[in-house]
Amino acid sequence: MTMQRAEEGLGGCALPIALEAMGERWSFLILRASLDGIEHFEDFQATLGIARNILANRLSRLVSNGILSRERIEGDRRRVAYRLTPKGRDLLPAMIALRQWGERWGGGPPCDKVLADARDYAPIRPIAIQAQDGRTLGPDEICWKLREGRP
Repeated sequence: MTMQRAEEGLGGCALPIALEAMGERWSFLILRASLDGIEHFEDFQATLGIARNILANRLSRLVSNGILSRERIEGDRRRVAYRLTPKGRDLLPAMIALRQWGERWGGGPPCDKVLADARDYAPIRPIAIQAQDGRTLGPDEICWKLREGRP
C-alpha cells in the first residue's frame, strides 16, 4: 500500500506520515539517545551497539525528515554533530508515552532509571490525554470531529 493510499484510508490522518518519518526501532533508539544528549556517530554506535551501515542509514533518514540536523564541528572537518531540531524535540511526549506503555505492558524488567522533573527530581506523571479543562480522558470519552472550517 502506498503512503498516499494509506493516508486516504485513514481520512487524511497524519499517523502514517509520522510512522514513515521515524521508520522503525533503530530510529526510535537513536532519537532516545539524542534526547539523552548524544550527538556523535561514534557515541551513537557505542551506546546502541548498532552496525555502522544501519546507523548511517537511520541518521541520514532522520536528517532528511528534519528530525535531526547534521552540523560540522568547527576545528575538526571529519566530525559532525547530529542534533535534535525543534521537530525532533516535539517527539518527546510520544517517546515518553511509548516508554511508559512499554513499562506497563512490555513484560520485561523495569528500567533502572525513571524520568523525573529536573527541578525537584520527582518522577513525572504518566502521559495522558487531557480535555481543554485539564480533565484526563479515557478512550470512551474522546471522538473525532472535522476541523473548524473544513467541509
